[in-house]
Amino acid sequence: MKKLTILLTLLVSINVLAQTDQDALKTIYSQSLTNGKAYQWLDYLSNQIGGRLSGSVNAEKAVQYTKSELEKLGLDKVWLQEVMVPKWERGAKEVAHFTSNYNKFDVNICALGGSVATANSGLEATVIEVKSFEELAALGDKVKGKIVFFNGAMNPELIHTFEAYGGCSKQRYAGAYEAGKLGAVGVIVRSLNLRQDDLPHTGSMGYMDLPNEQRVPSAAISTNDANKLSEALKKDANLKFYFKQNCKQFEDVLSYNVIGQITGSEFPEEIMVVGGHLDSWDLGDGSHDDGAGVVQSMDVIRLLKESGIKPKRTIRVVLFMNEENGLRGGKKYAEEAKRNNENHVFALESDSGGFSPRGFSFDCSEAALNKVLSWESLFKPYLIHYFEKGYSGADIGPLKNDTIVLAGLRPDSQRYFDHHHAANDTFDAVNKRELELGAATMTSLVYLFDKYGTSNIPQVKEFKD
Repeated sequence: MKKLTILLTLLVSINVLAQTDQDALKTIYSQSLTNGKAYQWLDYLSNQIGGRLSGSVNAEKAVQYTKSELEKLGLDKVWLQEVMVPKWERGAKEVAHFTSNYNKFDVNICALGGSVATANSGLEATVIEVKSFEELAALGDKVKGKIVFFNGAMNPELIHTFEAYGGCSKQRYAGAYEAGKLGAVGVIVRSLNLRQDDLPHTGSMGYMDLPNEQRVPSAAISTNDANKLSEALKKDANLKFYFKQNCKQFEDVLSYNVIGQITGSEFPEEIMVVGGHLDSWDLGDGSHDDGAGVVQSMDVIRLLKESGIKPKRTIRVVLFMNEENGLRGGKKYAEEAKRNNENHVFALESDSGGFSPRGFSFDCSEAALNKVLSWESLFKPYLIHYFEKGYSGADIGPLKNDTIVLAGLRPDSQRYFDHHHAANDTFDAVNKRELELGAATMTSLVYLFDKYGTSNIPQVKEFKD
């Protein structure tokens, strides 16, 4: 009889615990949807500041703006963390065209981040098309003196669009390196975009250890123009392609990660991070990539306060600088954490756009993931259902060790690459409600990990009615 009484008491306690968590999540979502700040912050970041490429004036404006807004929240501490970042400028708008059978066709291109410029007069040469590095290597000396056209498209059959992106992003990053080694004079890369449109998508590229004389100009071409060029090459293999870009690499400059903190009431030495990257590419205003992640992360710490939640553990919002073309901010933060012997137990990143949240992917042990799955019933009312092992985020990746739980917010990604690194990554493409749902979903996960830690999480799911 005594054992039965103890068991019933335990069951009641756990059901009360679950109900308390349900109430907490309901409050968090209500606060975000009726009293959110993320959309307001994003409006300013996007429309009053704009694109925030590392080392730019706008990046510095974004640092000062977000620091000021975090200070208004009454956090225990707000500070800037110095980090040296690369400075690359696009210069005057790029121009391009190809000529076939005496007909001229204008082309939409943009320089890839980190590329060298063409000569002042531009670059013109015949084109050789490939869809993989294997095809390129097989051509050997035939590449010399030509512009290599990487036309590897994202796979539309993959539902997880980031898998499609990963399947061909190496052509953008290392295309100029591989082609330059073989004597090419230039590189153009099909934009990483599932949609057929006229917008070129920029992104980072690298020359690695190539000597300067083999570093050739590299540009992205819109998907529509990539298709047109490919068709034209089938009819005229000797057509001429011309492009001119005016980009320039400068010496590294000083910038900052922006950090705000609520100190934990019971376990202040256990640090939980939530963040996104403050820098963006320069073609649009970086609303989805990653203005959304920045303002969602800022709102996490505000929503905890507004919901009356006093964290047990130290919660930090970290706005990382230079994710797009160097990852200097993420690396610097991890270096300082190690130098200061800080104990990071959890980190969450939002860097997949401001679309409707679907769940999270976790870089953690199987045991930790199983504990997370016990919270599925708490998220079900909000249509959050995706809890799987996988990639977390670039900026929090350097924090990885054997015990930390790393997580990435996973919004619906079907429209993300329509905007990614392109001129249409703008504020009008972000839905206010979807952005706020993402902030609430992130806050809810932070709340649960703060309450229960990364071990000994009660299995709430087993005691559902």
